[in-house]
Amino acid sequence: MNTESQLKQLGLFDARVPRYTSYPTAPHFGAAVGHDLFSDWVEAIPAGSSVSLYLHVPFCRRLCWFCACRTQGTSSDEPVRAYARVLKAEIALLKARLAPGVHLSRLHWGGGTPTLLQPDMIRDLAATIFDAVPMGPGAEFSVEIDPNEVDDARLDALAQSGMNRASIGVQDFDPMIQKVIGREQSFELTKQVADAIRARGVKSLNADILYGLPHQTQARITDSVQKLLALSPDRVALYGYAHVPWMSRRQQMIPGDAMPSAEDRLKLFETATRLFMADGYREIGIDHFALPTDGMAIAAANGTLRRNFQGYTDDTSPVLIGLGASSISRFPQGFAQNLSGTSDYTKAIRAGHFSTHRGHVFEGEDKVRGRIIEALMCDFKVNREELIRDFGVTAEWVQTQFRKAADAFPDMVKLDETGLSLPVRARPLSRMIARTFDAYDQSKAKHSAAI
Repeated sequence: MNTESQLKQLGLFDARVPRYTSYPTAPHFGAAVGHDLFSDWVEAIPAGSSVSLYLHVPFCRRLCWFCACRTQGTSSDEPVRAYARVLKAEIALLKARLAPGVHLSRLHWGGGTPTLLQPDMIRDLAATIFDAVPMGPGAEFSVEIDPNEVDDARLDALAQSGMNRASIGVQDFDPMIQKVIGREQSFELTKQVADAIRARGVKSLNADILYGLPHQTQARITDSVQKLLALSPDRVALYGYAHVPWMSRRQQMIPGDAMPSAEDRLKLFETATRLFMADGYREIGIDHFALPTDGMAIAAANGTLRRNFQGYTDDTSPVLIGLGASSISRFPQGFAQNLSGTSDYTKAIRAGHFSTHRGHVFEGEDKVRGRIIEALMCDFKVNREELIRDFGVTAEWVQTQFRKAADAFPDMVKLDETGLSLPVRARPLSRMIARTFDAYDQSKAKHSAAI
C-alpha cells in the first residue's frame, strides 16, 4: 500500500479537525473569564518580564472573498480613526495594571488591514504602545501589509516607528484565481512593495500563500511559488485555504464546484513544498518554511518553536496580550478573548474596563495535553521525560496516552524509549493525530479540512 492509500484509509481526505493554535480550541471558550479576571492576570505578570502584544485592526478597504477573519469594510478613514482612539484607551488600561519593567518581546499588528492606518495614526499608536510597554532587547515589531493598501508615507511611518519585520499576503499570483477569490494583486505591485520595505532597512520579510484555492492546479501553484521565491522572503506560510461558507458568508461568492479535491490539495501542498525545499528553505511544522538564517528555522532546529493564534512563532514569552476587537490573549492561567463586534468592544473600553467576554481557565490535564499537541505540531515528536518532569504526570499516564495514538494510527506513530514521534510520511496526519490527545468534545465544532 502506498502512502497516499494509507492516508486515505486513515481518513485524511474526509476529516475536519482543529488547527490547534490553542488548547483547548476557541470553540470551547466559555463565560468563566471576564474583564475582572483578565485584569487579575495582567497584574500577576512579574515585574521586569517580557510579554508579546497582538493588535487587531478589523477594517479593510475591500473584503476579500476567501478570507474568514473578523473584518469589516470601510470606504472612509473616520471609523478607523475612532477605533484607533479606543485602542489607545485600551492600552492605557493595560499600562495602569502592568508591573514596573515589563517589556515587549514581540509586537504584531494584524487584521484586517493594519496599513489602512494613516501615517499619523501609525506613529501615534506605536508611540502609545511603547510608552506603556517598551521594546526589549532583540524584540520584533511585525506588521501585516496589503500591497494594494500602502504607500511610501505609511511605509515611512512604520519603519520610523520601529517595524523590523513585515508580512505580505500573496495568496496566489494567477490572475484568474485572484479574480475568483476577490483578491486582485499583481506580482509587479507585490515586488514593488517588497523592494520598498527592504529599502527602508526592514530586513525580515514574511509572505503568505494558499493552496487548495478554486481552479488551482499544480502548474498554477508552481508559477505562483516561483514568483514568490523571486522576492526572497525570509519566511513563508503555506496555508491550506479553508472553505467554510457556513462561517464566513463572503466565501459563498466562491464557486464550490471549482475547489480541488482533498487528494488534489495534498498534491498542491507537496508541489509547493518541493519548490521551497529546492530553493534552500527549511520545512517548519506543518505549513511554514524559512531560510536557515531566519529565527523560526533556528527555533525549529533547537527545539524552541512554539504555536499560537498567529501560527508558528519563535517567541517564547509566556504571555501574549491581544488588543482590539476579537483578539485572544494567552496567560499561564488560561485564555481570554475580547468582544468580537467593534461596537461592543468600543462600549466596553469606553465604560472603563477591558472588553474580555469569554475564555478558558486551565484546569486538570489542560496544560500537559496542550504541550503534547504543541510538540506534535512543532517538532513531530513528544519527549516522555519532559512531560513527567514539567507537568508531574506519571510514566504510566504518558504511555497510556501515547498508546492510544499509536493504536489509532498504526504504522504512522512511532513509540520508543524517548517518547513518541511521527515519520515524514505521517506528517499530513499531524492535526488528526493531535486530536487523539484532545479531551474536549469535537462533535459540535465545524473545523476546516485536515489537508
